[in-house]
Amino acid sequence: MSSQADSLQLAHLHRLEQDYAALLGRHGFDGVLLFSGRPARHHGDDQFASFAAFGHFVHWTGQAQLAHSWLLIRPGEAPTLFLHSPDDFWHLPARLPDEPWVARFRLEPRATEAPPALPPGRYAVVGDVTAAEAEALGAEANPPALLAGLDELRVRKSDYEVACLREANRRAMAGHLAAREAFLGGGAELDIQLAYLGAARQRESQLPYANIVGLNAHGGVLHYQHYDLAPPGRARSLLLDGGCRHRGYCADITRTWPGSDALPEFAPLIQGVTTLQQRLIDRLAPGVSYVALHERMHEELATLLVAHGLVDASPEAVLASGLTRAFCPHGLGHLLGVQVHDVAGRVASDGSPLPHPSDHPALRLTRTLEAGMVVTMEPGLYVIPMLLAPHRHRHEVNWALVERLADHGGIRIEDNVLVTGEGPVNLTPREP
Repeated sequence: MSSQADSLQLAHLHRLEQDYAALLGRHGFDGVLLFSGRPARHHGDDQFASFAAFGHFVHWTGQAQLAHSWLLIRPGEAPTLFLHSPDDFWHLPARLPDEPWVARFRLEPRATEAPPALPPGRYAVVGDVTAAEAEALGAEANPPALLAGLDELRVRKSDYEVACLREANRRAMAGHLAAREAFLGGGAELDIQLAYLGAARQRESQLPYANIVGLNAHGGVLHYQHYDLAPPGRARSLLLDGGCRHRGYCADITRTWPGSDALPEFAPLIQGVTTLQQRLIDRLAPGVSYVALHERMHEELATLLVAHGLVDASPEAVLASGLTRAFCPHGLGHLLGVQVHDVAGRVASDGSPLPHPSDHPALRLTRTLEAGMVVTMEPGLYVIPMLLAPHRHRHEVNWALVERLADHGGIRIEDNVLVTGEGPVNLTPREP
């Protein structure tokens, strides 16, 4: 790790110490105990599901897979990490990385999974804990006002966090490029996923989410969850939504590529969505409403549908008809950090709710943008029969072309962008 990165990490921790001290004082707490979490066991089995540590624990440590551990934060004291690391010949005990934060913490390795005893005072315990567990500690479990304040601390990213997000993006893009080569070489969905993992240098359980690898019509299933073992008879398209973690911070990138058997209309549509996305990214700035950007996406999508011959009507008429929501039912994007869909996207800075517009229920970010936020920008265009079915009576739709495009699934182009007062900074590398 470079000396510059060391300095950034230490500055990040210093800011957290100050911010936590102010927040705890405001709410009358002497400290807060953060629980990393416990893996969930499959019902009736002795196997555990994949685990990801609690976001506020990761915010301090960067350890996204450290289970059964606790972090005690008290103003004026070094953070104390109660590290679950029992002697074990079945599993390798937890080990901490060679990073500056380790020396800054007071470390207490423990064999037990039980929470540590707390010093005298008023404490909150935050994470996947029950009221009974908190009561046994003499602490308050997940007090809502404090939790909202902790969420808000993660909204604007430090320079260290931005550096981690940038590196996660670099590694994720390496995965995307390898996946594209596997696709163009005739690979099946599983082959493409394995190529991605190899280039990104992460196992599946370490990814921030299960990669979406959709060939052909599978690209029109927004959270497609399988990997076919055999390639399709025709290579129409690949939609790949793939991420990566670096020190707990997540990349979330989507690309769509035409295959050798794609219709001639498909590649221009991909370019159209890409150009639309870049225009929206150019609008990112402090003070801009993300809801307004989402609505702008639909306006531009209406224009794109007309320009590419999918609908024969004015863009205004297409927008008013609701067709754009049938072709793109998801939101423009979300906050990004130690969680892919990061916290506090639908609340104001004071914790008051900012509900999504009634006609855009999938929008995950409804805030006004601020410098330091990192957001995803992911417009899409899909052929999803169940969403288009209510519009079959519309004669202005070029249904022959829509049906020809149906086995291409859809298009999504997604980048991760830092909002600054000097203009947007795209953290996602451009592919060659």
